[in-house]
Amino acid sequence: MLILILSAAIPFLCSFYPPLRFYKNIKALLITLLLIVIIFGTWDVFATFRGHWYFNPAGVWEITIINLPLEEVLFFIIIPFCCIFTWEALLHMRKKMR
Repeated sequence: MLILILSAAIPFLCSFYPPLRFYKNIKALLITLLLIVIIFGTWDVFATFRGHWYFNPAGVWEITIINLPLEEVLFFIIIPFCCIFTWEALLHMRKKMR
């Protein structure tokens, strides 16, 4: 969980940087993140149900959604958010350099 929090902290705070205006496409971001959670979350639920992999209870919190630990669900939200933010920031910097 600590890694997820640290991964999200800087991109989240920087997403409010006025010239970047990352928040202007919040609807597209939310739809994208929802699709990622549904697609990969379904895959993970199926894989853990079938026993293809598991989550060590000593390494995750006891909070689960369906049969996935909270950290796994947050992973599908935070890491794509960081990737999308990085992409948008790079596009902004590229436009600024022209």
